[in-house]
Amino acid sequence: MTALFEYLDKIPKTVIMVIGVSLVMLLGAIDNLTGYEISFSIFYLLPVMFVSWFDKRSHAVIVSILSAATWMWADITSGHTYSNFAIPVWNSIVRLGFFLMAVFLLAAIKNLLEKEHTFARVDFLTGVANSREFKEIAKIEIDRSVRFSRPFTIAYIDIDNFKQVNDTFGHSQGDNLLQLVAKTIKENTRSIDIVSRLGGDEFAILFPETDEENAKTAINKVQTELLGIVKNNNWPITFSIGAVTSYASCNLDELIKEADSLMYKVKESGKNGIEYKIHEIPK
Repeated sequence: MTALFEYLDKIPKTVIMVIGVSLVMLLGAIDNLTGYEISFSIFYLLPVMFVSWFDKRSHAVIVSILSAATWMWADITSGHTYSNFAIPVWNSIVRLGFFLMAVFLLAAIKNLLEKEHTFARVDFLTGVANSREFKEIAKIEIDRSVRFSRPFTIAYIDIDNFKQVNDTFGHSQGDNLLQLVAKTIKENTRSIDIVSRLGGDEFAILFPETDEENAKTAINKVQTELLGIVKNNNWPITFSIGAVTSYASCNLDELIKEADSLMYKVKESGKNGIEYKIHEIPK
């Protein structure tokens, strides 16, 4: 079922609209042929719900109006007579109201689900990917890199003396620092690079299609920009970074652990530096 929904989500919106209208026309024809004694009104909800979920709300409203009008046409042309012409019109308006309620209710539910899906993968403070999203994307990148024999690099960044900022300037200033760090990293990396806050004052960057030399250039640029913003804000911090480049299949957790160990090696040697390494596959 999940795979079906993912497939339908990829269909162009115009195609979804055409399918929805076609379903309404088909239901109207069947409704007309079976006569007014058999009710088909509940089935008109199907195209309404379909378009509402997989297309935009305005199109679902159009399909709702079309469904209500088609139901009234099928009901009258199938031979159903009323004491007053206003009765089928009123019934059609009531059905339209019911369809519109379904449209707005489904739109609200979908919006909530999309927000929940986003919040589950985005760090609420900085707006970059959280550790869960980072690991999911990194695993995909590892598989892709292995398939096409392309390198990729993971950089592990830790803010030196972050606790001092919280203690001296307050936690709100610490939050501002984290947000500015994330923003600066995003602005100085490519759109295909994945920036993540792994937790606390630790960040990671996934560089697809990036060998060691290109990684050095990119990470040096990021560190230079980061040091510039903290200097402008008079924050007593620096950045320790460990980076690992892989050219073959590897275990993601091991790769992150390697980058983390390199970062701590920088801290132990005086902080504010970058340590690089090429991941070696055990023989």
